[in-house]
Amino acid sequence: MSNRVYIFDTTLRDGEQSPGCSMTVSEKTRMAHKLVELGVDILEAGFPIASDGDFEAVDAISREFHWVTVAALARSCTLDVERAARALEHARRPRIHTFIATSEIHLKHKLKKSQEQVLDEAVAAVELAREHVDDVEFSAEDGARTDPEYLEKISKAVVAAGARTVNIPDTVGYSTPKEYGAIIGRIVQALGDCAIVSVHCHDDLGLAAANSLAAVEAGARQIECTINGIGERAGNCSLEEVVMVMKTRHDMYPYSTGINTEHLYSASELLSSIITFGPQPNKAIVGRNAFAHEAGIHQDGYLKNKSTYEVIDPKSVGVPEGKLVLGKHSGRHALNQRCQDLGFSLTREELDSLYHRFTALADRKKGMMNEEIIALIEQTQAKQVAAD
Repeated sequence: MSNRVYIFDTTLRDGEQSPGCSMTVSEKTRMAHKLVELGVDILEAGFPIASDGDFEAVDAISREFHWVTVAALARSCTLDVERAARALEHARRPRIHTFIATSEIHLKHKLKKSQEQVLDEAVAAVELAREHVDDVEFSAEDGARTDPEYLEKISKAVVAAGARTVNIPDTVGYSTPKEYGAIIGRIVQALGDCAIVSVHCHDDLGLAAANSLAAVEAGARQIECTINGIGERAGNCSLEEVVMVMKTRHDMYPYSTGINTEHLYSASELLSSIITFGPQPNKAIVGRNAFAHEAGIHQDGYLKNKSTYEVIDPKSVGVPEGKLVLGKHSGRHALNQRCQDLGFSLTREELDSLYHRFTALADRKKGMMNEEIIALIEQTQAKQVAAD
């Protein structure tokens, strides 16, 4: 089995479904430019039946990015599939991504259909999609909570109908890595080389990235994810997290992607500027504190050798460099380094005096600005001159 993992980006589709993340056609096109530069393999541009705007976005992105696989989502029904096909008419590498719920919970309470009815509709949708495009993906919505025997049965049926990719989503983020890996392993074994098994994990229990990686270990070769992990409810698997785990811990996860990781931070920043919010400050890889150090012990180690407290080179994800944040937990070493960076050379006595002034002020503040540090230096030096 190849160790190449395909990155299916759904920032513009599932990500956009997150409250506050709706995008216009022009905004989707701007973000698509960055995603293509980032190197995603499949770009899910929208859900054409949902709105005219989504249809236009899929069409616009299909026209502009001929060398990228562009996917459009469709429920397993004729109207949706044909609408998706029309939106993809100008794509050179189109993919119709059709789905239907398969768990007993969804069948009973949402669809009110039998397993046989759902299987028939899934197969019919894939067959119809294949009349329009060669590349069809089928998703078993709520697959992680679906009866394993039925999941295997419907997976085999849609592949026989022409699907090249079968996606087993953890739609509500309920699964755990060991459990999810077992589910994926079963489907991988059942399908063999007939189709790629894909995963789409939500983060309701904070396990989206862990579940996705467990799935890859079990044989999945496509991960569906979003920039900054945006998406329904608690969001999707974060693209930057799974990619950097495989790159940083290649010894444990010996898989490769086509992602140009140096564009991860700028992709995150662009998305944040388009939607109404950015990632939390302590967000892995792209949060503003991801490479920031405030504790004195950490700062001391970092200044001696950055690898003591940084397992990722900031430049590898597009962040210029790590930074030392001066606050009440900082030590003399970091304070002296900041003074030198600001152009001041202090004696030991001046540094000791400055440090006491600094900690007294920092105790009352949430971080110190360079201007405040300069003012404290000048006060300290003025006092030293007066004492002399």
